[in-house]
Amino acid sequence: MEHESFENEEIAALMNDLFVNIKVDREERPDVDEIYMNAVQMLTGRGGWPMTVFLTPDGKPFYGGTYFPPVDRHNLPGFPKILTAVAHAYKERPQDVEKATSQILENLDKMTHRQETARPLRVETLANAAAGLAQHVDQTHGGLGGAPKFPNSMVFALFLRQHQATGNDLYLQMTTHTLRKMAEGGVYDHLGGGFHRYSVDERWLVPHFEKMLYDNALLTRLYLETYQTTQDPFFRQVAEEILAYVEREMLHPGGGFYSTQDADSEGQEGKFFVWSRDEVMGVLGDEGGEIFCRYYDVTDVGNFEHENILHPTLTLAQLAKLFRRDEEEVARQIAEAKQKLFVVREGRVKPGRDDKILTSWNGLMLSAFAEAYKVLGNPRYVEVARQTADFLFANLCRDGRLLRSFKDGQAKFNAYLDDYAFFTAALIDLYEATFERSYLDRAIEFTEILLTRFWDEKEGGFFFASSDHEKLITRSKSAFDGSIPSGNSVAVFNLLRLSYLTESQNYLTKAEQMLRLFYDAMEQNPFGFSNMLCALDFHLARPKEIVLLGDKEAPAAKEMLARIHGLFLPNKSLACYDPHDSSATLPTLLAGRTQIEESLTVYVCHNFTCSLPVTEWGALKELLET
Repeated sequence: MEHESFENEEIAALMNDLFVNIKVDREERPDVDEIYMNAVQMLTGRGGWPMTVFLTPDGKPFYGGTYFPPVDRHNLPGFPKILTAVAHAYKERPQDVEKATSQILENLDKMTHRQETARPLRVETLANAAAGLAQHVDQTHGGLGGAPKFPNSMVFALFLRQHQATGNDLYLQMTTHTLRKMAEGGVYDHLGGGFHRYSVDERWLVPHFEKMLYDNALLTRLYLETYQTTQDPFFRQVAEEILAYVEREMLHPGGGFYSTQDADSEGQEGKFFVWSRDEVMGVLGDEGGEIFCRYYDVTDVGNFEHENILHPTLTLAQLAKLFRRDEEEVARQIAEAKQKLFVVREGRVKPGRDDKILTSWNGLMLSAFAEAYKVLGNPRYVEVARQTADFLFANLCRDGRLLRSFKDGQAKFNAYLDDYAFFTAALIDLYEATFERSYLDRAIEFTEILLTRFWDEKEGGFFFASSDHEKLITRSKSAFDGSIPSGNSVAVFNLLRLSYLTESQNYLTKAEQMLRLFYDAMEQNPFGFSNMLCALDFHLARPKEIVLLGDKEAPAAKEMLARIHGLFLPNKSLACYDPHDSSATLPTLLAGRTQIEESLTVYVCHNFTCSLPVTEWGALKELLET
């Protein structure tokens, strides 16, 4: 619409003649986006972007929609016709406009109200939700449903938890199948790493070429968890390649991550990423080019607008057999060919980049780097995580409060629920990666701000905007997962995790209240509440509280932590205390427990009962897996 209508002088003149036009960056103002998106969904039965909403002077919506073409086509009225009709209705039928705004405001208000369930929270809810979601998995191509196909990371994270809890291999199979199909499809960038936004087809072949920071953060974590579960190096490699892409293309020099990389370059979607067969052969030569083209389905005809999106259609074993080579040899040839083509591709005009730094999305990626450090042990990952945390503290924190967005040296907008929740989660992850108390202290500070400024004292749960935020037509309370998990679901997780790390009964009480508040919705719509269901799993299973006594920098501690992080233990709380540190305060459960003969000593507590001290991995592994 930007190109077709807003830059069209005739349409722009009509817009300016009839309306006061306001363009909103929905990433900087998600509060505005959420309210008016809900209104459009009420009016039309569907939502999406671009979004056009017509408001009264006091901001009340009375008509709206998503895409409007510049002229009548595809059974859609042209935008000029819409503009004229809406302006006429506003002037000539004010009573109809008033009636529409009243109904919409009433319904928007209803959306924020929920009632706590009186029923007990039951583990069967998790099993039923996962079973229901499994019915929508595409058994052939992986993912949920048909085209267009999105990653839906939170659903598959729930599946991994169900596999871990029940031993049902179906959930693991659906997850590994989906993650393989995605990483072998064109939706994955095989030369540069990282995932594109979504696939326009059901086979993950043709992507919308935009790359989003949040998708790659959530998928990094999912691939790491799948690697922990399976120990299959394929999933590890994908996670490492995503992080390499993010560090190379999306990391601000001072820390912090940019938001998106565009789909277009030189005015053409995907141009940066696709290849002709002649280009590939010209770079790699006859022999290497032939092997590469056969592996990645590069043909003269092409698979995307007469060009080729790289995607492997054979295994390396099949490729080796086809060319009568050793498998290690073709693997090396493919790796070398990818590097050569990557270097050539770097010389092309790159897609544009949105260099806004958003606190919430940075929280997601900071968590991914902290988790990668724990699971893979690469010190560079924790270095990037620390650098990002320092950047956010320095540039997006003012007078103890968070801000939403940073660009061109300027931070602005009060932070929203997602910003506080996601950054707090990242700080807890960073604490469990480093055991530096300062990260836990800041997580507690931000949680207290959420409870003071965002908590709904009447019904429970967190509003999307703070109590001292500018007043909009309604104060929304977002609960549904979208492309990212809902702020309320992440906030529940934070309260639960902090309740174990701090022994705060208030945090646990608030978390339980929220789970009861959203419990009916979890049962009715598990897709929209997948991350909240993961939090419910954490709560009902009660996490294993793993406490290490000893010097965290000692080789024995590092080795033990690496082994712990090698397991998929989604429901755990981890802390490390040096008995020689006079400021360290052991949890109440461990009162009187000591370190054994200056050796690294580990206690595992679960459901208010603690194990005997263990100093060997074999004994600890048994405790963690029972």
